[in-house]
Amino acid sequence: MPTETSPVHLAVDLGASSGRVLAGKVTETGVQLEEIHRFSNGGLDLGKRLVWNLLGQWEQITEGLSRAAGIYGKRVRSVGADTWGVDYVLLDRQNDMLGPCMHYRDGRTAGVMEKAFQRLSRSEIFRATGLQFMEINTAYQLLAMRLEESPQLDIAERFLMVPDFLHWQLSGEQVNEFTNASTTQLLDVQSGNWSRPILDAFEIPTHLFSEPVQPGHCLGNITRALQMRTRLDRSVEVIVPATHDTGSAVLAVPADSFASENPDWCYISCGTWSLMGVELARPVLSEACQLLNFTNEGGVNGSVRLLKNIAGLWIVQQCREQWKREGHDWSWEHLLNLASQSPAMLSVVDTDDSLFLAPDNMPEAVCEFCRRTGQPVPQDPGAIVRCALESLALRYRLTLSYLEQLVGHSMKTIHMVGGGVQNRMLCQFAADACGRPVVAGPVEATAIGNILMQAIGSGQLSSIQEARRLVRLAKDIVVYEPQPAGRWDEGYAKLQQFLLAAKP
Repeated sequence: MPTETSPVHLAVDLGASSGRVLAGKVTETGVQLEEIHRFSNGGLDLGKRLVWNLLGQWEQITEGLSRAAGIYGKRVRSVGADTWGVDYVLLDRQNDMLGPCMHYRDGRTAGVMEKAFQRLSRSEIFRATGLQFMEINTAYQLLAMRLEESPQLDIAERFLMVPDFLHWQLSGEQVNEFTNASTTQLLDVQSGNWSRPILDAFEIPTHLFSEPVQPGHCLGNITRALQMRTRLDRSVEVIVPATHDTGSAVLAVPADSFASENPDWCYISCGTWSLMGVELARPVLSEACQLLNFTNEGGVNGSVRLLKNIAGLWIVQQCREQWKREGHDWSWEHLLNLASQSPAMLSVVDTDDSLFLAPDNMPEAVCEFCRRTGQPVPQDPGAIVRCALESLALRYRLTLSYLEQLVGHSMKTIHMVGGGVQNRMLCQFAADACGRPVVAGPVEATAIGNILMQAIGSGQLSSIQEARRLVRLAKDIVVYEPQPAGRWDEGYAKLQQFLLAAKP
């Protein structure tokens, strides 16, 4: 199919630090992407709260859609949005927003998880949802509202997660999408619908939620108001992708299988967070899964993403932001060059330690962890970056060992997708630490997965297998073979010691 006449699908891809509108063309030779509009994102301090500027993001999104309409005109066939998980908005009976969209890093959920277990035991929650326990989960955000006696829960008529909100603005339809709903720890992992026992235990009104729709579902055409504002053609359809960005990213893994009983590959979706797991046909609800705090999130076509959330590139991103505030606007290339010149495995940090959740000064937090654990303290930015990246690779190794324990067999290959694969040092560290080949790419996995699901929903593609065949044609896929040199076993032993010492 010639590129000039190929239908165009628009992906709204909203991340924790930036947002984008991209145009994608699906042809016999793969997926061609063009970034139409990019804009910054992040938390805003509003009084004592940390919130998202969701209305500002919507304004930027419509700007991107307007630009796409000017470039592609009537060739635009569909649009769909993906974002991070867990966060939401509440609407009243007039469809007005009840307050701002709260940021998952806001401090209101501190200690709430323990209070939740007084209402419903940890094991009961896990058996119902199959989800890992994190204070940022929607369940604890909503329970925090109840414990604060927020009037919003009693006034609210509808619950929409962030991508649900965007799809409402695009189409006029209010739905909850399955993959993002599965991040809430409120969804029953067996039925795929909301868990009444959990909602009742946390005093969350059940009428707020609708039965989740699956990726590929068409919500109809864009609204007339949006058509007037952007000049997109009224025939443009709103097709729901896997709205959790990891769900879209995993769809774009260039594997040759889908949701098999015994997969021999795992994935790392790498960005601000790293999400490491396997794609399965059914959830794993064993006691070991609960103890290891893995999660069973929803994937496309009824698949399950058994995975674990890892801090990802958050530490090095926040280090760079701190140095920028101090007057050093260093590029990633410069920082990685400094890291390459620093001694290997000087110190190791637990990247998932609470010290790194939201410190005021991330480089100092890295140094403080090293002081606290009696290790050499990194003395310069290169040493800090190397420490953070090596430690993240060691976290991958630990998570891989848990993953293989849960599925009962070893993984031959690690597929690494997302923006983090541009960090060549991290890719090689991951291969070396885990002792497995790392197939890195595509970089734009989330946007590609979003667009491929739209292509499937519109009938342009017939299956996930056909979509992945196109992904394997991507030119930005690089294989990193593990190198035997390095002090990875020594660093791994340190990490295990930290975790053992942290156990109550």
